[in-house]
Amino acid sequence: MKKLAVIYHSSHGHTEHIASHVAAGAQAVAGMEVHVLKASELAGAPEALTQYDGLLLGSPTYLGGVSGVFKSFMDATGKMWRHQQLKGKLAAGFTVSSLPAGDKQSTLMSMFTFCMQHGMLWVGNPILPEQQLGVPYEEAANRLGSWSGMMAQAGHGAPRDDFAAGDIKTAVMFGQNFAETLVRLR
Repeated sequence: MKKLAVIYHSSHGHTEHIASHVAAGAQAVAGMEVHVLKASELAGAPEALTQYDGLLLGSPTYLGGVSGVFKSFMDATGKMWRHQQLKGKLAAGFTVSSLPAGDKQSTLMSMFTFCMQHGMLWVGNPILPEQQLGVPYEEAANRLGSWSGMMAQAGHGAPRDDFAAGDIKTAVMFGQNFAETLVRLR
């Protein structure tokens, strides 16, 4: 049994909603134990991360980066970095913003850099954009065309579960791909 943590911060519920779909995709893989954890709760005890084989990180994109709450969680792992306690763990990231671009790429890059500094192994997003196959844009997996991690768009002020069907499909596929990679790796 492999243990996987989906760690997220969400102020308005959008990132939490995507995190639940990422977790569902990962949970569908045989031999996977998935835990959904709030970054704010882990900031006080980041050592809990050592019990997991894989970490899926999720934050909204605020002003071109992770949220302050998520950054506080990342910063809390500083002592772990000194001893490379997360070295060799599999990691990936996902983010949500209210605009189609919204500088989500820089959020994923900050997660990537964080994971590289800890010696983790990064899994990108191998899902081909389905609109290239004729699937309507709103229904297409990876409709936003992200390869470094998973991106989703929630309209400004939209209800927490108001996403294009393609973003939900992508979240499930992203979680499943990560869990399948973890099974193959370990």
